[in-house]
Amino acid sequence: MQLSSTASRVPGSGIREIVNLAMARPAGSVVRLEIGEPDVATPPHVVAAAIEAASRQAHYTHSSGLIELRERIVGHLNDTYALGTDTDRVVVSQGAVQALAVIFSAVLSPGDEVLVADPAWPNYEMQAILLGATVRRYATPAENGFMPDVREIERLITDRTKILVLNSPSNPTGAVMDAETVQAIVELAASRGVLVVSDEVYDEIVFDGTHVSAMPYAPESVASVFSFSKTYSMTGWRVGYAALPGWLAETVGRLQEPFLSSVSEITQRAAIAAISGPQESLAVNRELYRSRRDLVVNRLRAAGIDVQSPGGAFYLMMPLGEGVDSRAAAIDLVAHGVSTAPGTAFGNEASSMLRLSLASSPEALAEGVDRILAWHAATDAGRAVGLLATR
Repeated sequence: MQLSSTASRVPGSGIREIVNLAMARPAGSVVRLEIGEPDVATPPHVVAAAIEAASRQAHYTHSSGLIELRERIVGHLNDTYALGTDTDRVVVSQGAVQALAVIFSAVLSPGDEVLVADPAWPNYEMQAILLGATVRRYATPAENGFMPDVREIERLITDRTKILVLNSPSNPTGAVMDAETVQAIVELAASRGVLVVSDEVYDEIVFDGTHVSAMPYAPESVASVFSFSKTYSMTGWRVGYAALPGWLAETVGRLQEPFLSSVSEITQRAAIAAISGPQESLAVNRELYRSRRDLVVNRLRAAGIDVQSPGGAFYLMMPLGEGVDSRAAAIDLVAHGVSTAPGTAFGNEASSMLRLSLASSPEALAEGVDRILAWHAATDAGRAVGLLATR
């Protein structure tokens, strides 16, 4: 018996490798900065809504999600970003990752190409490979503020390009694209018949500037994906959603059935409470993450490490010595009591960088940075641990 040829080619997540190593260590021995897991509690009224829903008999729902939840989402998107969407074009998903998976499944065939940033969240590549597609990378280098070059993207588009993934604010870099860049990329893709899949799960966590949604620039050429996970500290609740072009929405809704039938009614009821209830926590949490960003940036810069201050999300990219293998560095750091995500997990551009999650408490961040700095000094910025064989 054999695995499928595509499944065999899907790489493991370099983030999860470190997660597993950290979890295998004695409890409390590792400061966890490798994963984007907010330490902020889910709002009490959201928890109460889930408990109330669980006290009744929960049922299957429409494959695209409860109509009440989709109506609330439509109201939010239209009010906030002027998307002009409607309930027939919104699909509720089991987290943003499942929304991405079903969109990819609806559009990609073996041999198609997907354009993904470098660096980028690894799941885009994993999903594309699983469907038999090929990933091509467009650079978002540190020296350019982790921003893409639209001219490079134009050169990379071929007749086989079916999807271009945008992610702003970015995981892993925290970069926030301005309106001019988003518009240029969306209009370019639309002119070439390429679907833009816009990952906007950190839309409410922007410190510098404002979030720019991609869909208004070409509504029939953009699928925008959002999540309750980071916005409302609901990572474990697994609720996301997608706003889709008219030509794609019916197919994505239909494909929900073989994927999962429907998202849990209990967590959908919690999501209704989140999006329709008090919203003050969003600004409070944003300022909380901003203060943590400033804490870490200032401590690293004071130690002589030149880091860019992220404009959004809650991640920071920390450079190591030139040519240092960030995977080897991240593995070694776990043994020194702190876990980070290696830049190699996200592509080639960040292969000598570490991603630090700023979602932990200030106390954990301060202790984690202290351990990183001690390791950094003892290993000559990681050079003593190991260098990459190739760049």
